[in-house]
Amino acid sequence: MQRRAALALALLASPFALQAAEPVKVGFLVKQAEEPWFQDEWRFAEQAAKEKGFTLVKIGVPNGEKTLAAIDNLAAQKAVGFVICAPDVKLGVAINRAAKRNNLKVMSVDDQLVDGGGKPIAGIPHMGISGYEIGKQVGAGLLAEIKARGWKLDEVGVLRVAYDQLPTGRDRTMGAADALKAAGVPAANLIDAPQAKTDTESAFNAANIAFTKNAKFKKWVAFGLNDEAALGAVRAAEGRGIKADAMLAIGIGGSQTALNEFTKPTPTAFFGTVLISPKRHGYETAIAVYEWATAGKTPPPVTLTSGVLMTRQNQGELRKQMGL
Repeated sequence: MQRRAALALALLASPFALQAAEPVKVGFLVKQAEEPWFQDEWRFAEQAAKEKGFTLVKIGVPNGEKTLAAIDNLAAQKAVGFVICAPDVKLGVAINRAAKRNNLKVMSVDDQLVDGGGKPIAGIPHMGISGYEIGKQVGAGLLAEIKARGWKLDEVGVLRVAYDQLPTGRDRTMGAADALKAAGVPAANLIDAPQAKTDTESAFNAANIAFTKNAKFKKWVAFGLNDEAALGAVRAAEGRGIKADAMLAIGIGGSQTALNEFTKPTPTAFFGTVLISPKRHGYETAIAVYEWATAGKTPPPVTLTSGVLMTRQNQGELRKQMGL
């Protein structure tokens, strides 16, 4: 009888034991899963999951419908929370509502979620960059190289590959534009090239139109919100016969896109990138949500990371310093 009772108790207890043994799950939702930057974030978030012993659930969310479906999916998987870079920051209220309904902790990364009035949503911690300051770094890098090449500021066309519907995108490009204007580049030389998406192809199409309309400039500098925007401008310039000695572009991110360009045997017009650490944005946010959900450790409301100009010459040392 005692043996049967012990067996019965063991069987009753086993489902709970199995449940307790299930690893904690944390989601990591990104708007463009195919972009190298987000691949890097996922890679470092996976590293965090391995070190801390939780499971990372990676989901691409290219639109609002898939974003909300992904949150419900995480809830069905009994996740404790998620990190998100949303396809549209104005989805903030809906994302917050869905997270609360499913009792999920939520933290934004890269792009800060806003309410209907465009204000950051209180209660959703955020890790990102100071877009305007990063942009000013881009402008400073371009100015230093313009000077090194002996170009005259009033003869240089400035291509701003613009994605103004994203606040951080506008901040980054306006920071670069303002730095150039403050140094003496005429405002009339600044050409906007609005891109439909934030990838290389969209930047290429936007830049191509701008080059066609402004053929009077024989020397160009270009920038955008990320490496892909800068590279799109470079490819468009190449297609129009504008060579590397007459074109200069600096991206933002320090992604694989930039590294691929640096490893080409012959230097291209893609001069550099302001390296932002995808490790911090992936690794630290994943751990923050995990510790928030499991230990009650609330992340800081806002964490802003900085960047540093990376070129073909210093890439190896800089990446080593950042643990890349």
